[in-house]
Amino acid sequence: MILVNNPGSWASIYWPLDHAEWNGWTPTDLIFPFFLFIVGVSMTLSFARRIERGATRGSLARHVALRSLGIFAIGLFLNVFPRFHFATMRIPGVLQRIAVCYLCAALIYLATGLEKGHRWQIAIAAVLLVGYWAAMTYVPVPGYGAGHLDPESNLGAWLDRLVMNGHLWSQSKTWDPEGIMSTFPAIATPLLGALVGDWLRRQRISQRVALQLCGMGVVVLAVGRALHPFFPINKKLWTSTFVLFTAGFAMVLLALCYWLIDAKGWRRWTTPFLVFGTNALAIFVLSDIIAILSTRFRHQRADGTLVSWHGLVYGKFFVPYAHPYNASLLFAIFFVLLCLALMWPLYHKRIFIKL
Repeated sequence: MILVNNPGSWASIYWPLDHAEWNGWTPTDLIFPFFLFIVGVSMTLSFARRIERGATRGSLARHVALRSLGIFAIGLFLNVFPRFHFATMRIPGVLQRIAVCYLCAALIYLATGLEKGHRWQIAIAAVLLVGYWAAMTYVPVPGYGAGHLDPESNLGAWLDRLVMNGHLWSQSKTWDPEGIMSTFPAIATPLLGALVGDWLRRQRISQRVALQLCGMGVVVLAVGRALHPFFPINKKLWTSTFVLFTAGFAMVLLALCYWLIDAKGWRRWTTPFLVFGTNALAIFVLSDIIAILSTRFRHQRADGTLVSWHGLVYGKFFVPYAHPYNASLLFAIFFVLLCLALMWPLYHKRIFIKL
């Protein structure tokens, strides 16, 4: 996410590092659902450890609620930082969606049973996905009619304007990629992750488990892709097919990591990922603040013109030495390495910033 959010220039981006314009997908479109999926997986492991230490469902629910509230509040803070124009602040956002999806998926998981609630969890996920498809396809939108899935005339965009007009994504103003309607199917993503996490928790580490998980992922991915003609894979709408396609893809990637790290024991290469992963929220917030400030603060050149710190570094150290697309990519890699360097001391000293 840090890599794709911080290119040298938004005008020079290789297609895998940009979102699909509307329908379809790119590797960048996989990042957010992968994160929500692994939230569901890790949630089951975390809850199991806490229960072993004596936690109850009630205490877990309170922990989840407070954590979700904190994540949501941080998301709102990033939306208004540094100008704090509350009258036009964007209400939805990435962290806000993570908070809501984590809250709902965790409460569903706790309410339906930690050990034998799989059928309920599958049923709820199915209702969310089928219900969202039915609503987006058959519910008429005032002034447009039913079945429209373009940016402004779909049901989700209409609801966003009705409820949060003036507080939506600044680049669209009339709809939001993390809007109200699309959050419902997004809840199914961590629910599917929780199902996988529970299943993995009950298995002995082996290459067979990795193959089984990969096989399940291929099936779910294929179902999502096969339904694309009927309900397009679309991240901005977080369509039901997008949920299935990305969850299946996440299972395949998790199976690969499971095979390499757990079954084969190849762990040395994972250290940089652990540095980021053990302080995921902190590094996301820090990278966002650095990116915002680097574009807000200005440097005065000898000729009197002003350039942002971002533009100064990019123009001086990257643009003269590479093709525009390569220069932009190298700056993004530099930004990732900068964040890694800032977080490495925390990991080395075992300091983990959590809510």
